[in-house]
Amino acid sequence: MNPATTEFLRQRFTEYYKKSVLVSPPSLEQREWGFVLFNPGSAEMRMRRHIGFSGREELLQYIKNLVPQHSYYSTAYYEKPDAGTMAEKGWCGADLIFDLDADHIVRGQPYDQMLARVKEETEKLLAMLIDEMGIESKTLEVVFSGGRGYHIHVKDIAFRGWGSSERRELIDYVCGIGIDPAAMLSGKITTSSGWPMRFRKTLKEYLDWLGTLPEADALTHLTGLEGIGKESAATFLKKRGDFLVEIERHPTGMILKNRVIHTVTSLQVGEFKTRLLAKAALADEPVTTDTKRLIRMPTSLHGGSGMRVQPLELRDINDFDPLVDAVVFGEREVKVDLRISLTMPMLGSTYELQKGITTVPEAVAVFLCCRGLAEIA
Repeated sequence: MNPATTEFLRQRFTEYYKKSVLVSPPSLEQREWGFVLFNPGSAEMRMRRHIGFSGREELLQYIKNLVPQHSYYSTAYYEKPDAGTMAEKGWCGADLIFDLDADHIVRGQPYDQMLARVKEETEKLLAMLIDEMGIESKTLEVVFSGGRGYHIHVKDIAFRGWGSSERRELIDYVCGIGIDPAAMLSGKITTSSGWPMRFRKTLKEYLDWLGTLPEADALTHLTGLEGIGKESAATFLKKRGDFLVEIERHPTGMILKNRVIHTVTSLQVGEFKTRLLAKAALADEPVTTDTKRLIRMPTSLHGGSGMRVQPLELRDINDFDPLVDAVVFGEREVKVDLRISLTMPMLGSTYELQKGITTVPEAVAVFLCCRGLAEIA
């Protein structure tokens, strides 16, 4: 990023912070804060951290004076948040946070499609937290990260003292890690949501899928799995309908005594596992298990996109469009020098942009410059 581009972005961020009402987290004085400042010509980001504030006004004045490119606060609560080492801070607990990032879920797609995909995972995770874990919706806050995903803040004080191991169990559940097939296929059939229902549904889908294949292809698929011979595969395919009835009507762990089903459901890769994990919520595991994490400050600007880190009401998520609702800059024309040709949806329009010097709305210019795709011409 050249000095002219850095100055352009810093001016835009300054304008935003002067006019906007910022939201600070609860117990602000117990949080550690970290900021990345605009640094013209620097190829690496350097964070100023181990910062504490005595109150909201001090925080807001700091942001308005220094105009950070990125703003973060700790999910943890500390006795001395501004202490220079983690050992000196005095950990008092931490909020439970889930992070869903499109980079961990889907790659290589256009930005707007990635955002749509990660929103699906966010809604899936919210349903798990509320319907299966009994977490009250009023204790949940959803925040669009301003970049490629969403954060879910669980503000129920009951989770605050949880360590990494307890948080690991929770994230394993939502991500479908460590599922025991025998446990999933035993017990009464239930219509309530949960992994036993997902597991049986996935196994039924898998068996239905096998039935759509030509017999030779189905045999090739099954015999390609380690430990399944041609005779076992052929016998299994003949009894496929019986197993479907068992799954639907008479769930029992005995079904796992079948070598093919045992193999298929135990493999960590393959068609069945892919279908099963599609029913998980693909949250970022390290974020949830880290009890001393820094998270983006809601209502601040994301320095990698220029969009707002947008808090959302749960009822508004379905209709939320980040490329409209989290965009804070307007349509004043700005001339930029694009590094590549690309298609950019924003503010309800789609811009077909060619490499080289071109004129775009200010909101698009900010996004492209923040992403390193363009410089101010």
